[in-house]
Amino acid sequence: MARLTVKGRAPKTGYTRAQFGQAWFDTDRNGCDTRNDILRRDLHSRQMANACKVLAGTLAPDPYTGTSIRFIYGGGSEVDIDHVVALSDAWQKGAANWPTGQRLTLANDPLNLLAVDAAANRSKGDGDAATWLPPNKSFRCTYVARQVAVKGKYGLWVTAAERNAMARVLSACPTMALPGPGSVAAAPSSPLQPAPAPVQPAPPRAGVYYANCAAARAAGAAPIHRGDPGYSTKLDRDGDGIACE
Repeated sequence: MARLTVKGRAPKTGYTRAQFGQAWFDTDRNGCDTRNDILRRDLHSRQMANACKVLAGTLAPDPYTGTSIRFIYGGGSEVDIDHVVALSDAWQKGAANWPTGQRLTLANDPLNLLAVDAAANRSKGDGDAATWLPPNKSFRCTYVARQVAVKGKYGLWVTAAERNAMARVLSACPTMALPGPGSVAAAPSSPLQPAPAPVQPAPPRAGVYYANCAAARAAGAAPIHRGDPGYSTKLDRDGDGIACE
């Protein structure tokens, strides 16, 4: 932690999720998207559709709340994949000046990703250690150590308030080792292009919203991206702008 650069927070100007590339890009080239990689890593008692896709599983315990949570694909899931160092926070602390490929790598690095309780994740927003810590106090040392590891790996800075909050947490666990840096394949140096979208029926007219993901899929409209006709935040399980994946 002491080796992290301390600077003021830069403006959030220009930040969008799209600045960090295609959501859940397969950066390690294992044929599975990053979201399913993390679900396979963090869930127990998994049910799989194939070698990649997780249909159901149990997060036990959820690191942020200490509770047990059941994940069901396409259902009333209460599991999100959290960026431990929020992408907006990273943008304001160095990532705004990175090439797109480096931002995509951070967004899909398993070191920076955890399956967690959705409500806790959304209460965090883009907070850093000075503004948000997991309700599960027994996980706070591990959480902050992971943030230190991510910021050290990518050269992101911390604010003075953030560093002081980190120090307060880590003072309770001075012998805790940092998590390993992990490994992901380097992102392509050329501009990334999303995979071609499958041919789908015409989207619904403006002002029409689906009651649930089952209705969206039945209409052949899934996935729905933020800004598309039919998109609604209530259908967006992960808050990443992509509903009914």
